[in-house]
Parts: sequence; C-alpha cells; structure tokens
Amino acid sequence: MSDGPVRAAVLGSPIAHSLSPLLHRAAHRGMGLDWTYSAVECAEPGLPGFLRGLDSSWAGLSLTMPLKRAVIPLLDSVSDLARAVGGVNTVLLREDGRHGENTDVHGIVAALGEAGVTAPGSAVVLGGGATACSALAALHRLGLPEAVVLVRDRSRATLVEEAAERLGSRISVRPLSFAEDAGARAELVISTLPAGAADGFADALRCEGLLDVVYSPWPTRSAVAVAALGGTVVGGLSMLLHQAAAQVSLMTGRTDVPVELMRQAVAAPGAAGG
Repeated sequence: MSDGPVRAAVLGSPIAHSLSPLLHRAAHRGMGLDWTYSAVECAEPGLPGFLRGLDSSWAGLSLTMPLKRAVIPLLDSVSDLARAVGGVNTVLLREDGRHGENTDVHGIVAALGEAGVTAPGSAVVLGGGATACSALAALHRLGLPEAVVLVRDRSRATLVEEAAERLGSRISVRPLSFAEDAGARAELVISTLPAGAADGFADALRCEGLLDVVYSPWPTRSAVAVAALGGTVVGGLSMLLHQAAAQVSLMTGRTDVPVELMRQAVAAPGAAGG
C-alpha cells in the first residue's frame, strides 16, 4: 500500500442511491481505519479503464449492477462461489492481482438467520437475474438444493438455469403469472425483483417467510401482505448490511467488523431515501 489513506469504492450505474458508502465508512470509523470509500458512477464500457487506473492505494471495490458479471473476465482469480453463482460483487486488489468474491450469498444467509429462518423446507425465488443466482446458492447453504423460480420471461432464464447446474441445485422455472394464478406457496419466498415489480401479486403470496431484496421504498406491498398473515419478513437492508460487513472483512483482513455501528448508520432518518 502507498502512503496516505487506503482507498475503496462502490461502482455501478446508477450509483447515487447506494448505501454502501454509509455502511463502509461507519465500519472504517468503528475499526479505527484511515480509509476513504466513495461511490463511482461506472457502466460496463468504463470498467476496464477504471481497473487499469487503480494504484497501490486501493484495497478493494464493491460492485453493483451492471458490473457483477462484466468484471469476471477482467480478474486474475475468482472464488469458487463467485464462479458458481456467476457474479462478483467484491474485488480485492492484492499483490498477486485482482481477485473476485461474492458476499451476496452470505448476506442472504445471514439476514435470514438473524430473523430465525435457518432451515426452510421449500422455497420460491422471484426473478432470474444475478441476485436470484445468489439466492439459489444461499438456499443450498441452508440445506435446500431445490426451488421453484418464477421469471417474467421464460426465454431469459438461462442465467439462473446455468447457475443452478453449477451449484448442483434443482430448479423448476415457471412464469411469474404462476404466482398470480396459483399463488407463491412455499415456506420461504425470496423476491429479487425490483421495487414495484411484485406488487401485482403480493396478495397471492402464501409463505411463512419472505426475504425481499428491495430496501427503498419500504415496506413493499409483498412485505405488508406476508406480515399481515403472520409471516416473518426480512428486508433488503438486512441483506445489504451483512454482505457489506463481509466485504469489509475481506478488504481489511479483519474479523472485528462493527455490524451494529453499520446498522445504525443506515437506520438514521433519510439514510434509505434513495
């Protein structure tokens, strides 16, 4: 590392709404680290040049849409989990090169575990993108190597099908209209859909637990519907918190990450307003 503050950042497009700076800066303060952490607007075309321009002051990067898959061919090494999921959300800038990790899976498992959901007997995943692939890996860790996956466009389910094959998971892919017609019935539903996309069939959800990756606006209609039936509801902010804590640990090489300080940072009024 060079003299001066160690640098890290979150990259994506759009990025202005990201809560990652609040989370990581709170962790760095709590750990007594003289680090900087910024949000950088970066789409796929700009990613190779950005990576080439990093010097020895940089420790790592957090990646969000649309960079989690695009970064893989630009890395020197990728963890087995990130390779299986097909998405990297963390880049570690090490002496031996750029290394890719995935902490989204940990974020899902930890968020569910914090709410007491540790061994679901059945699951439905809403959506077929990168986060849905992480959801399949999380379910596998929780002892459930199978799920029903509901997607808007059956022809665009290749990503999640390929991830399931690499993970050794068994999935049944059906259209989202299945949720509207028959209801999403499972012990656990994990919604990886963007804000508002599940509103039309929120009342059809029949589950004991719901993890909705949306954190703003909150609560979602799905969260309200499941809570009204007495189900356990986990919001995207909890997943975001735990995946960020894992990123901090990876980037710093330390395990004393102040998770509660990070939680307080994003619980402040206005923190989740974007």
